[in-house]
Amino acid sequence: MSGASPNFKVGGEGFLSCSFPEKGLVVPRELSLAEIFQIGYYWETKILLTAIKLDLFSALDGRSDSPSDLAKRLSLDERALSLVLHALVAMRILTKHEGRFANTSVARKHLVKVSPDYVGHLLVLHDSEWMNWGKLEEAVRTGASPVRQHVFETDPEMGANVLAVLDRIGRGSGVTLAKVLQLNGVDRMRMLDVGGGAGTNAIAFCREYPHLSATVFDLPATLQVTERSIKEAGLEDRIAVMPGNFNTDSLGGLYDLVLLSDVLHYQDAQANAALVRKAFAHLADAGRLVIKDRFLDPDRTSPAWTTAFAVHILVNTEQGDCFTTREAMDWMTRAGFSSVTELEPRAIVQGIKGSSNQERIQ
Repeated sequence: MSGASPNFKVGGEGFLSCSFPEKGLVVPRELSLAEIFQIGYYWETKILLTAIKLDLFSALDGRSDSPSDLAKRLSLDERALSLVLHALVAMRILTKHEGRFANTSVARKHLVKVSPDYVGHLLVLHDSEWMNWGKLEEAVRTGASPVRQHVFETDPEMGANVLAVLDRIGRGSGVTLAKVLQLNGVDRMRMLDVGGGAGTNAIAFCREYPHLSATVFDLPATLQVTERSIKEAGLEDRIAVMPGNFNTDSLGGLYDLVLLSDVLHYQDAQANAALVRKAFAHLADAGRLVIKDRFLDPDRTSPAWTTAFAVHILVNTEQGDCFTTREAMDWMTRAGFSSVTELEPRAIVQGIKGSSNQERIQ
């Protein structure tokens, strides 16, 4: 390969790829020891999460402070705070000039509570899961999760704050999903969004398709956030809410579209197969079930982020798991869907219900 100029690029699958454009080759390179250490260090993660919990970025909003002044205002230890502040500068989250610290633009936008783009609530959720991650070894040894209830059930206030952040982050993907499904061609369509959270997808779908009406099914505490979102969107006349547990309660009447978006990974395979069968029973003829989730490739070693997310689910849910699209499509086939397709690799699968006299496979 003499004469070729290699380009190095860090990949997301545990390798650094070395490409030779002139030769049309991409050769994966194993991680170096330094890169292994970088993965193994969780220091920066905890520094950022602690700064969020202490609300340092809000305290620096619109001003710069010395460690001494900031420590006095927040009743913190000056020496310990100074160490954290210098680390945040090295992490490119804060700046330092003449001994005074200030927010970077990204900190001002996303880490100051009064900002409309604040994501701190989601990061606080990650911090609350810190102890669960500390029990990963025990979970691997025993197969038992360290939790019995998700934080959305144990801490409704935190759950509501996190839903608000996820709603804002997910608005773009909701519009994209609505367009992918191409729901034109009918005069009226009834949609059920199971576990629909803040109503992000229901709102996006109703805005994209004037002929569509929606119902968001979720836990009563969650629906308090949903109702606010629907009202802010001005869609109270087209989006209804239905409280309940989708595993044990009825989903209501017949629908033309049932959406399960980011629901499967909170449950085990048996519960998901049962939920797919329930969705089938609540679909009108020619209705469709759409499942959007973080799916794994068949060998379960990629995408890299999803493999790590599966471990996150292990220690933060009682029965959750990540699945392949093939598994989700098999649940649909066994439930009786006559046409089952993967609309987007590792992201969206769809099943269409045939005639009402079709025998359902249990």
